[in-house]
Amino acid sequence: MPDADRPLRPRPAPTTGVNWLLVILLVLVTGLLWRDRALREAAERQAVIPRGDLAEDEKSTIALFKEAAPSVVHITSLALQRDALRQNVYNLQKGTGTGFVWDKQGHIVTNYHVIEKFKANRVMLSDRVSFYDATTVGIARDKDLAVLKIDAPEDKLTPLLLGTSADLQVGQKVFAIGNPFGFDQTLTTGVISALGREILSVTQRPIQGMIQTDAAINPGNSGGPLIDSAGRMIGVNTLIYGEVNAGIGFAVPADTIRKIVPQLIEHGKVERIGVGIKIWEDWVPASRGWQGVLVQDVVEGGPAAEAGIRPSHITDEEEVFGDLIVAANRKPVRNGRDLYRILDPLKAGDQVILTVVRDGGEKNIPVTLQAIE
Repeated sequence: MPDADRPLRPRPAPTTGVNWLLVILLVLVTGLLWRDRALREAAERQAVIPRGDLAEDEKSTIALFKEAAPSVVHITSLALQRDALRQNVYNLQKGTGTGFVWDKQGHIVTNYHVIEKFKANRVMLSDRVSFYDATTVGIARDKDLAVLKIDAPEDKLTPLLLGTSADLQVGQKVFAIGNPFGFDQTLTTGVISALGREILSVTQRPIQGMIQTDAAINPGNSGGPLIDSAGRMIGVNTLIYGEVNAGIGFAVPADTIRKIVPQLIEHGKVERIGVGIKIWEDWVPASRGWQGVLVQDVVEGGPAAEAGIRPSHITDEEEVFGDLIVAANRKPVRNGRDLYRILDPLKAGDQVILTVVRDGGEKNIPVTLQAIE
């Protein structure tokens, strides 16, 4: 029995895990609410915001590409390969380049060096599903140009708009479309960096009036068009300075192309003009301290022979060098490139005045140019 005289004390509530459980639940619910709020805020921050209309120069570039790209083709050069076991002959892809549609008859313009080493070529149109075997119509080695032909329906062929290179200005925008490293339909942009450049063709004859641009041009771009902001072809991209793009690329000017391509289509070659001489390599006169073009031989019955140009006579017993050409049309001739540069704009039937050193003095000799093989 409890002691009646002892006062009653309040009994403490029993300690259980309920309160702790409530605390934990409260913490979890609060954490979930904060997480949901953070996620909602992050989603709001990452929402796609409409950008509005494109800038005008972007619109024009997009429109230009859409208009010009259907004219640009991908050229694959093929080599014949024989299966050693089965003795079967098949085509093996060896290189790629670019070209563009010239007309509705299926003529394709490209660089000569794109097809130079290969017997067969295949053309892929811009739709990336139309492939055609190409035949070579004509080549101009001295200008690094070639024309192919494919048998494609007219409705699949979109000729490129042709422009002129006569009125180009340094600083104006240009666009290059090609297939660098095999990546087809690639657009790069830049400006005309310089005009009137000169480079050597695969025949080591100078190509004059070249366009220099900083638009990215890489292996595979060769043969593709250089386009102005009006969508016109103003050049054919030919090469870069160095092994990879360094912001210095060159294009054969449109006026040269418009002159040569019709000749290639009609005759398969370009009319070459000359005076009917064979010249020594530049090191021969240079080794003797002479500056000019030294005549080695003259073509029998040719204009130089008829004009009295003297050839060289080199035998075991004697060494008699011929005329040394030091000027043509009163322009200095220091080497073979100078002579080609002066003769290049002329045509068969034109007369050129050759200034030669002979017997210790200079003599001016008029020579009429003629077509040569």
